[in-house]
Amino acid sequence: MEERERERDHYSVATFAGGPFIFLVPPFERVNGVRKITCGYTGGYKNNPTHKEVLLGYGGHFQAIQITYDPIVSSFNNLLNIFWKQIDPTDFGGQFHNRGDAYGTAIFYHCEKQKLEAEKSKFALAQSNQFSSEIVTEILPAATFNAAKEFHQSFHKKHPFRFKIKEERSGRREGLRELWLDPREDARLKKSLSPLQYDVTQKNKTEPPYENPYWDNKKEGIYVDIITGVPLFTSLAQYDAGCGWPSFTTALHDENIVKELDVSRDMTRIEVRSKEGDSHLGHVFEDGPKEEGGLRYCINSAALRFIPKEDLVNEGYKEYVRMFSK
Repeated sequence: MEERERERDHYSVATFAGGPFIFLVPPFERVNGVRKITCGYTGGYKNNPTHKEVLLGYGGHFQAIQITYDPIVSSFNNLLNIFWKQIDPTDFGGQFHNRGDAYGTAIFYHCEKQKLEAEKSKFALAQSNQFSSEIVTEILPAATFNAAKEFHQSFHKKHPFRFKIKEERSGRREGLRELWLDPREDARLKKSLSPLQYDVTQKNKTEPPYENPYWDNKKEGIYVDIITGVPLFTSLAQYDAGCGWPSFTTALHDENIVKELDVSRDMTRIEVRSKEGDSHLGHVFEDGPKEEGGLRYCINSAALRFIPKEDLVNEGYKEYVRMFSK
């Protein structure tokens, strides 16, 4: 009993509201020191509101998440920095396509220290010139938090397809990408990339089939992320899939890419993104050569830079030369 009490005393609680609560869970789930995340309702005056009542505005509640975390591992200020990047802090009437007071943004402080840190963080954001409009996210004292039903908890894990459909319809993903774009980095990308390369990597566009440089490449070498230079694929895994885009049976390093469910354009696909550059690469399908594992990475040439084997040393990729030794 005493050990459990000491453990409970060691953790702190943070409460954030920012649109549908299911969208706030994944970003914080990846944070070291976060022990538990609960979706629920807070900031209102009605006891134990139902999900429908909250959405209809009965009781004045926000949809919110409550985070139990280790402040030694992850500070409240670190959580604040993550929170801001998950919302539009200038939107008074909801978040992106999700409208209504229940989808408003707020930071609920549990102690005076959290209040001061939240106010300082909000002031710094206002002074950053990131936004031309006023920061309207409220900073409020923590109130009774009513946990939502189990159906809503970890929704992205229990119902990944439905989660992605909701995310796509919410306009949240693209909205956040545009909202939090670093103007200087964006200007650098527009200057260093062609219009097509920019549209593919930053806007998730698709280049025309057969009208791209690598779809029928026969040279030996590796393909790297056109933005970061991180190695992604090798010609040794490339084959002609008859689709008009460079196709690979496997990635060079799985840890350099990220796979995400993509339900855009009324299709269900698995998107492939560069982990370090967070740029769109293409998609992966399960119609590849069975003898090679059955996968087909269908990648846009515009997202890649090819480095022939004879240039690997000069380009700084010496460790890959031995792959092409006879």
